Amino acid sequence: MRIKLAALLLAALLLAGCGPRHYRDSADREVTAAIAGKTPLVPNLGTNLSIATNLPVELASLPKNELPEEAFGTNAQAEVGAVIISLEKALEIAVKQSRTYQTRKETLYLQALALTLARHRYQPIFSGSAEAQHLTTHEIQTGVDGIVEERSVRVDGRAGMNVLLRTGARLVTSFSTDFLRFLTGDPRLTTSSALAANLAQPLLKGAGYRVATENLTQAERDLLYALRDFSRFRKDFATDIAAAYYGVLQNRDAARNNWRGFQNFRLNVEREKAFAEEGRRSLTSLGQLKQAELNTETRWITSTRNYFQSLDAFKILLGLPLNTRITLDDRELANLRIIHPTLQLEEAVTVAHATRLDLQNRRDSVEDAARKVMVAGNNLKPRLDLVAGVQAPQQGGAKLAPDFERYSWHAGLDAELPFDRKAERNSYRAALIAEARAAREYALAKDQIRLEIVEGWRNLDQAKRNYEISELGVQLSQQRVEEETLKQELGRGLARDLVDAQTDLINSKNARTSALINHNLARLRFWRDMGILMIKDDGNWETLADAQSN
Repeated sequence: MRIKLAALLLAALLLAGCGPRHYRDSADREVTAAIAGKTPLVPNLGTNLSIATNLPVELASLPKNELPEEAFGTNAQAEVGAVIISLEKALEIAVKQSRTYQTRKETLYLQALALTLARHRYQPIFSGSAEAQHLTTHEIQTGVDGIVEERSVRVDGRAGMNVLLRTGARLVTSFSTDFLRFLTGDPRLTTSSALAANLAQPLLKGAGYRVATENLTQAERDLLYALRDFSRFRKDFATDIAAAYYGVLQNRDAARNNWRGFQNFRLNVEREKAFAEEGRRSLTSLGQLKQAELNTETRWITSTRNYFQSLDAFKILLGLPLNTRITLDDRELANLRIIHPTLQLEEAVTVAHATRLDLQNRRDSVEDAARKVMVAGNNLKPRLDLVAGVQAPQQGGAKLAPDFERYSWHAGLDAELPFDRKAERNSYRAALIAEARAAREYALAKDQIRLEIVEGWRNLDQAKRNYEISELGVQLSQQRVEEETLKQELGRGLARDLVDAQTDLINSKNARTSALINHNLARLRFWRDMGILMIKDDGNWETLADAQSN
């Protein structure tokens, strides 16, 4: 019968080991240190990079809306008591609660976590194992009546260390011991142990610091690229939140404009109906106004639905529960102004080429590709390793310590002739192609950035001109409505002219709001594309010039 004690030994080791919380905290510390080491290399990265889940944002202290909104018709009370969210507060909430923002932080964390493993491979890695057995045997011995039982205890232990050096060498050390004691009969003790160390140093293929540490170098640079991408993401994220915020305000403004237009048409229909009853208007004229009233009512209902739909989508974007009662601050829309950049187009392109972090990633990728060519070229060489080893046996008797006076050693060369290099050849050629491709992608990225700046410049000019046109359109439409209304009251106007004037007034007001928002968003995106939009820890922004002055 054999009874193994390995299970008991393993249980003891597990109890003595560290729990999951220890490993979690250890990973967090290493990741934090890895990110902190590269933070000075990435501007505007922010300091809140923890992936810990934030507590729900407290909204009770914010001001509440107390006024009903007549533009919502029967839903006028829908936003009474709702919390008023400013753009600044919306950005703060999004940074803390947005699922998208949290996912990007976790992606950055995982990239840093991969770097900790790459670094670990160049550190001493210890290993060990042990096995304990209790053995019982039954044998029939000559000259002895019956069966003889023999019991013994055996313990095997092994410990080792593996080190990958940055020269490409690998050092492996090991210590093993066996312990056997008989518990019955002759209580003899048998032991054996050995200490060994072996070294393999590449001389051709795999030799050299740059080749041996290529994986670590790439892991270090991958984290740097991930940090740059995250910094760029923060700019995109703030811009997207602002665009969504103003989009909700624009939809509410459209609902109000359509509501006012609908009410004006109702008044005109009532007046026209009274005139028709007196025989001063034709039924055709009355029908035109009624049809226009119905069309305007449909537009108002649609715009109201669009507003509530966009508000719900905005809650999800912020990471708020859908049943959270919020409304956006009308003052954010009222405070918008047309502020046009004063710098020249070529200046903007030059600044973008100097500050854009995604372009820096493309540039560094060219260097990565060149290193890959060097490594692939090294792999074409034959393998020739210098190998050496030393071993010390156990001292005599029951001593487990190694006897260094009776050591043995060996040294030599281990070679592999390059008869088949098809795979290495293909890898080298692929690396050359990847290098040329990386250079093209870098040149393309520079041209694309120039295109983005030029397009942003044109969008700014167009938005500015659209606002000026829409402002004139509102003034002209207002005058036309007043004139046509007066004509109708005097009985000399046409219903079609009044319908056109009031419809144009509604459209002009909506177009003016759209142009004002579009210009401000175009300016924000223009700063982002130039690389000078600086995002603070709370998600709000300032330009690079403002940040430097502060």
